[in-house]
Amino acid sequence: MNTLASNLQKNLQTLKKLLPSEDILTYEFETEDHVSCALVYADGMVNKELLGQLIAKPLSALILKNDGGRDETNEQKIQTTARFPELKTAETFDDILPEILDGNTLLLVDKIATGFIAGAKLLPVRAVIEPPTDIAVKGPREGFIEDVKTNMALVRKRLKTPDLRFQTLKVGRRSDTAVAICWLDGTSNEKVKDEIVQKIQAIDIDNVPDSSYIAAFLAPRKHSVFRSIGTTEKPDIFTAKIAEGRVGLLVDGSPIALTVPFLLTEDFQSSEDYFISPFMATIFRSMRFIALFVSIFLPAFYVSAQLFKMQLLPLGLMLTIASGVRELPLSPSMEMFVVLLLLEILKEASIRMPKYVGMSLSVVGALVLGETAVSAGFLSTPAIIVVALSGICLYTVPDFVETGSILRWVFLIAAGALGPFGIVLLSAFLLVYLVSCDSYGTPLLAPFSPLIRGDLRDTFVKYGMESLSKRPEILRSENKTRLSTAQKNTQKSTQKDTKNGGEKNG
Repeated sequence: MNTLASNLQKNLQTLKKLLPSEDILTYEFETEDHVSCALVYADGMVNKELLGQLIAKPLSALILKNDGGRDETNEQKIQTTARFPELKTAETFDDILPEILDGNTLLLVDKIATGFIAGAKLLPVRAVIEPPTDIAVKGPREGFIEDVKTNMALVRKRLKTPDLRFQTLKVGRRSDTAVAICWLDGTSNEKVKDEIVQKIQAIDIDNVPDSSYIAAFLAPRKHSVFRSIGTTEKPDIFTAKIAEGRVGLLVDGSPIALTVPFLLTEDFQSSEDYFISPFMATIFRSMRFIALFVSIFLPAFYVSAQLFKMQLLPLGLMLTIASGVRELPLSPSMEMFVVLLLLEILKEASIRMPKYVGMSLSVVGALVLGETAVSAGFLSTPAIIVVALSGICLYTVPDFVETGSILRWVFLIAAGALGPFGIVLLSAFLLVYLVSCDSYGTPLLAPFSPLIRGDLRDTFVKYGMESLSKRPEILRSENKTRLSTAQKNTQKSTQKDTKNGGEKNG
């Protein structure tokens, strides 16, 4: 292990060899008794004004004992004089290099074989704004950003308890990305947390640019179309899941936070469900489930009805479809395949193109191309209506779009090959597969399989907060009480007193 020398210039030469990049800068100055000092930092990542006011200026007026050897008194003087809240020491280059590359500043003093690390980061970050992928009409507007320290502060802002714990690990041989594991001591499952820590420590990769890389290593089933790791960009949703007993992960450089374990019912929940009446939340969740069902099965049912069981359709609708597809050159399966393919191409093009060009492209593709294809007799109007309705319904559950798109293609192939029997057979296979899936010991279909009656109060049916006094049993939280009995009794007593008072006044 290469340790620091007592000669300042020798240390600077070694650092120049280890960090030859031009953005690693060195600022040299002297103390009052002409002892040479140097600040080493990465340009653009530190607060230079803060370094000058709290380190360079105070040390320039300091007098050190220059006796040619290591003096503990001099080190204490430096730590006392440098009025910096984050100041620690390091004696090896292996400890110093990650600190400089992470945005901290190294202070070296001649005749002292110890480096002083000052936390003067000033990293370029964007402001905390509402996340574009999760717009809320009611509720908090704040969203995570790409700085892990800011994200940790947003979590601490909402969970002001000493039980909130963070454990930071470094992942990536070259990126050295910080991954903060977040949990509530006494509430989250310790076994789940320990398993996550072990898996993250076992990751051996060059670069981790986003939390999706970490999610890929944590997923129990690597090639499943169903995700087993929860994601969110909103601190209020993240802290709510942590408070239920889950374990969260914040990755430096990514605004997407991860939560474990994950339940399939979470895809049908929205943050607004907890800021509106339980009755309306239940209606909206039911609408999302029905819309997703229509999105996946409608194209397959349309093709199946045309090829095998036309009598499944009402007579009037059957005659309309028959007249629309009578002279088409493509089979029903191929026609639906082409229209779905066009939908996916338009979606990808509108996302990748510049904002205003993408909007124009969507209009041209949806109106001009679709209308022209129908007029030319290449596609039928019912097929375009079916695909358009399927695409709109799928986006009612944004977190399920990727999985839903794959399932829609698979069911279309099964319907074209085997008809209604293929749809039923594939549905049964899919149900068996989902029953066997789990996320860190938690079944993916819980609380329906296995059936846990108490946890059904926050699934497709949303109960009031007074009915959610217990944390989800399936998460195996050590602290199961969320709403104390005393609080519930106080609310009931207040309601009773209000009722009695109203009767007396009447």
